[in-house]
Amino acid sequence: MAKTAKSAKRAPASVRQPAPAATMAAGGILPAQAIARLIETGALILAAPIAPRQLQPASIDLRLGATAIRIRASFLPGPGHSVRSKLDELSLHTIDLSRPAVLETGCVYLVPLMEHLALPAGIAATTNPKSSTGRLDVFTRVIADGSAAFDQIGAGYHGPLYAEICPQTFPILVRQGTTLSQIRFRTGQPTESDDTLRALQASVGLVSGGVEDVAGGIALSVDLVGDADGLVGYRARRHTGIVDVDAAGSCAIADYWEPIHATAKGPRRLILDPDQFYILASKEAVHVPPTHAAEMMPFNPLVGEFRVHYAGFMDPGFGHAAAGGAGARVVLEVRSHTVPFILEDGQVIGRLVYERMTEMPEILYGRDLKSHYQGQHLKLSKHFR
Repeated sequence: MAKTAKSAKRAPASVRQPAPAATMAAGGILPAQAIARLIETGALILAAPIAPRQLQPASIDLRLGATAIRIRASFLPGPGHSVRSKLDELSLHTIDLSRPAVLETGCVYLVPLMEHLALPAGIAATTNPKSSTGRLDVFTRVIADGSAAFDQIGAGYHGPLYAEICPQTFPILVRQGTTLSQIRFRTGQPTESDDTLRALQASVGLVSGGVEDVAGGIALSVDLVGDADGLVGYRARRHTGIVDVDAAGSCAIADYWEPIHATAKGPRRLILDPDQFYILASKEAVHVPPTHAAEMMPFNPLVGEFRVHYAGFMDPGFGHAAAGGAGARVVLEVRSHTVPFILEDGQVIGRLVYERMTEMPEILYGRDLKSHYQGQHLKLSKHFR
């Protein structure tokens, strides 16, 4: 039976204690119970009843609709234009997703989503690939009618949502109801200042085990020392089999990934080959307290032509001790563009931005929603065994 929005487990009273007023300000990220209220009031419209585990502590997963449209190229509709108005000249063919279908690498697909929006004037939204999507190197963005930017939905938006999907390394098997992206709702300006982050670092410990560099967010650095066996990451193989994104543990690691080990002598470094995809990990263990959500921002391209972490959302409770974590390292999805690029052990590779919640979430990552990634170190997506 599908879980209703009201059936999410409530946190025990010990976790639901109100945070200080300075933290839980009027502006912030909406937690699960507030998203449930959006559904109840018709601000978030579902084409089918909410699915089990679809509602997350600070976001909701977005489900693929009944058809995928193979298009010639990525696009944005721009102000005053709908996505549908652009499809006549860009559409190549339509794929039925009522049964499993393969999306090929290097091709661009547009899929209407099962969730529509009728947002109040004071609520905006952002979207991001799910963690498992990013770790499969599936480039996924969400488009709204009239949008001039990907993954950004303005306050008061009324209309449909579409997922643009382009598998980069592995062909994937999807179907109607598959979830590749998630959406967060926000009011006001919830991003915390660097001074607040320093105070939170001192009081609750947001990161540990690496640099403590706070400037436009908290810096994360790359670990090229690795575990006891010297494993520092994985490089994706090419020309592999298909990955069914809804089938956990269905793929053998060796068929899809080449392990990378630390160098025995000399500097700990890794040369990124252009257009190769890597899974690495941060030196820092990250803690997201229940009062906040976090997002990993891609690093400034002026310091290196590479991209990190396509799937950036981290929910309240990520690495949180009361939710079964003791800090969790951030898995980095890394791709170098144009030229080879050398990463050195401890090099800053991205920044973590913290945003306050509007209220304490009633469900927490890793406790109420058991996750494959809570307390993680270096870890591939849930599809690999």
